[in-house]
Amino acid sequence: MTNTVMRGEGKWGDELLARIRNQIVRPVTIRELMQMLAIPKQDRHRFRRRIRQFVDKGEMMRVRGNRYRLAEQVSLLNGRLFVNPRGFGFVTPDRPVETGGEDIFVAGVNLQQAMHGDRVTVRVDRVERKSEGRIVRVLERANDELVGRYDVDESGAGYVVPLDPRVTTHIQAPNGKTEGAKPGQMVVVGIEDWPTSTCGPVGRVTEVLGVLEDPGVDTELIIRQHRLPHTHNPVAVAEAEQLGAEITERDVVGRTDFRPLTTVTIDGDTARDFDDAITLEILPNGHHWLGVHIADVAHYVVEGTALDECAYERSTSVYFPERALHMFPEALATGLCSLKPGVDRLVQSCFMEVDRRGRVARYEFHDGVIRSDARMTYTAVDAILTQRDETARRKHESFIALLESMETVYRRLRARRLHRGSIDFDLKASRLVLDEAGMVEDIVAADRNVAHRIIEEFMLVANETVAGYLRDDGAPALYRVHPRPDQVKVADFDTFARTLGQGLGVPENRVRPWHFQRLLKRLRGRPEERPVALLMLRTMQKAHYDTVNVGHFGLASKSYTHFTSPIRRYPDLIVHRLLRERRMGGLSPARAEALADALPEIGRHTSAMERRAEEAEREIVQWKKVRFMADKVGDEYTGYVTGVTGFGLFVELIEHFVEGLVHI
Repeated sequence: MTNTVMRGEGKWGDELLARIRNQIVRPVTIRELMQMLAIPKQDRHRFRRRIRQFVDKGEMMRVRGNRYRLAEQVSLLNGRLFVNPRGFGFVTPDRPVETGGEDIFVAGVNLQQAMHGDRVTVRVDRVERKSEGRIVRVLERANDELVGRYDVDESGAGYVVPLDPRVTTHIQAPNGKTEGAKPGQMVVVGIEDWPTSTCGPVGRVTEVLGVLEDPGVDTELIIRQHRLPHTHNPVAVAEAEQLGAEITERDVVGRTDFRPLTTVTIDGDTARDFDDAITLEILPNGHHWLGVHIADVAHYVVEGTALDECAYERSTSVYFPERALHMFPEALATGLCSLKPGVDRLVQSCFMEVDRRGRVARYEFHDGVIRSDARMTYTAVDAILTQRDETARRKHESFIALLESMETVYRRLRARRLHRGSIDFDLKASRLVLDEAGMVEDIVAADRNVAHRIIEEFMLVANETVAGYLRDDGAPALYRVHPRPDQVKVADFDTFARTLGQGLGVPENRVRPWHFQRLLKRLRGRPEERPVALLMLRTMQKAHYDTVNVGHFGLASKSYTHFTSPIRRYPDLIVHRLLRERRMGGLSPARAEALADALPEIGRHTSAMERRAEEAEREIVQWKKVRFMADKVGDEYTGYVTGVTGFGLFVELIEHFVEGLVHI
């Protein structure tokens, strides 16, 4: 059994807890519980160990008489604490609360020694319109390290002010534990003594990052604050380097040879890793045979290796304006799994016959080998197809026919996707222009031209095709799901849209993707288009990874997954492995059971790591934008109102794409 599969808990995890929940109505001893659940004699030692783990996690409690009961049966709930900078907090329970709202309010005096992000046990004291409670136990500390500004008080004692305003207490840093930090410098502090009822937390400065204005310090702060792995495990690096720089003859055995086909990659001007390539042929019936070739990372990264374990821990690459934290070491990310021109590379390929109406008439999957003929950029392709630039067309003359066919197929695929109701927000994104010191010189619109759209559409249809195959196979799989939006949020959005003379025109419980799409189409080019689209985005639920296929609401797709970027997303690597197993003879019952056990946890973990990466990426961009605007106080700008609250308006500036609050 592989390490990946063993990540699931199976019958000794959530399933066991559910059985206990159905059986226990009073405190019982472990012996009584084993009899009630008919635990076999050979499993009783493991059962006792699991009960102790449930107690450690706060899911069960040990009470008088050496008896046990579920924490939820004594008005106790476990959950994650979120502290407001003003001093109070909310606990989001692990399981939904039947009454009193989703979260439990905790007044500042009842937080005890819990800190923001901790997993806690909360006693619910009152359940009315909103539940209220008090922290009775800290189950798991969220952070044993924090980042902040080092300073000294009047007596010369050092302390660290956490960067996160939700951590409302200072961390004392006694003499000898400051790592030579000077007042005003940003540091990392490790907490050695947690807060008690009589004193605050005490820690040791473990790293001095520098003054906030120093180049790169802001990025380092965000990396540390979000606990992003920023160095690769030496064992994983060694494994990647041992793979070599080129493929071998043994690697090619049994693979389909696509090297005779004309193949291109299309990426950004500064891209260093190329993990997808395209081939396209016109069939005798006038249809197109579209090949999407994805670097075969799964061939090199075996389950249970250090490379695999470290990639799972990260789950995604993280991209900052001035640097990237790759999921894999450079030898793999920009080397062996980069589809560079003129060199042989291993791929998993999805071939699709696209008819004149943009439908996939048939498809094939292959383990293949390609040799890219050209590394093209979005800028160059747009110059050829849209601007009809003669210099660019002469330079890439041998690829013009291929690129024009690609544009034809893209338009057919997109037309079909929009026809079924897929929502295309097409919001202008911003791009930071940095100087050599990492400071923002300007904020401009990030152009999204026809080349971006071509590649995006090809990746979408490949992902959807793979998802459909996995769904029809019926075995355990990992999907990229996007649930229907919450009806309350839809109703609120519709109320707002109707104040502008627009609306969805359908009850919130009957809304479909095309209702949102048609509203955007009616607003296209009007001043209210962007604020409505932004609010619409906030109305949608977050997409995530799951084994339960509920479809993808935003794409109006019955099945969707991530197949096209295993070099930077761990779920894609899982999908590559699943796809190969299906094609190579299917799954044994034992393997299917093991996957059904493991995949839900993989989906939860990778979704959480994706959210962490997105928050970090968004935070550094917002930080740099604020610093960019710091010397513009008093200037006047034009903007859109993007939100209205009781305390003011949120406005996004048209010129710099910066959003801020205009207080009431």
